[in-house]
Amino acid sequence: MLSVRALVAVPAPVPLLANAPKIAAQLKGAPSVDDRFKLLLGDGSGNLLTGDALRQLTVFDFNNQPKGSNGGSILLATIDNFPILTELGISNAISIVEPCGLNIPHFHNRADEFFTVIEGQLETGLVQENGFNTLIQTELGKYQATVFPAGSMHYQTNPTCSPAVFVASLNSEDPGRSDIVTSYWMLPADVVDAALGFPETIGAGNIDAWRAHIPANLATGVDSCLQACGLSKPYPTGSIPASVPSTAASASASGPASSQWPMSAFASASASASASASASASASAPASSSTST
Repeated sequence: MLSVRALVAVPAPVPLLANAPKIAAQLKGAPSVDDRFKLLLGDGSGNLLTGDALRQLTVFDFNNQPKGSNGGSILLATIDNFPILTELGISNAISIVEPCGLNIPHFHNRADEFFTVIEGQLETGLVQENGFNTLIQTELGKYQATVFPAGSMHYQTNPTCSPAVFVASLNSEDPGRSDIVTSYWMLPADVVDAALGFPETIGAGNIDAWRAHIPANLATGVDSCLQACGLSKPYPTGSIPASVPSTAASASASGPASSQWPMSAFASASASASASASASASASAPASSSTST
């Protein structure tokens, strides 16, 4: 048995398609599933593609995890990078959540999510909608799952000092994602201030007072995990990196917050990274709303 297994080659990596959106747009005009498959997987002469050409269009490689966040990474297969999903009504993500990593609160505009932990453990939170807006929390171990209905605000955090991995299945090939904080800070400054109920905008001088109003289970949980695992915070308490607008007014006056502060979907810090290095990484990381869940 060992000798037979030794002869089996490990499947080769598959790069992400560079022209996937263009291919998906062409497939949308096909009248049936069979026609789409013939168009996608044919050579134009009625023959099925073979070898790497076929593999490129039928295999999605989740090993192509994006870089740029200490808290973890997410790769979501949608029609934007895997056109065979066109009109199938499904998408899927695999994520690696580093110790104390937090997948920041967000919602999916067009899809329900079935969320399964396949390695480690994660804690999740869900708020449904007005009328049933109670926080629902779950603790998930290996091979345990939960759901996040479309439009519900939810998050995941790793409370341990070991990495965790999850799989998220969504019932749309274009599920969408809106990060709550990123979207909120794109509003006009006076709207942000009025909604928060603070007499002045949030900045370095009152960030700790603002943090006191964050649900303790999340804020305290993440902080205590960082301490227990010997990890540093992304920024020292009471300080904000130069690249981050210090007030809602400056963010509004300078344009959308997303252009000022490209936010990764994950928040955390590594033990070896200094505060300045973490700030630099945050400022240079691409926005991940299109590839995360």
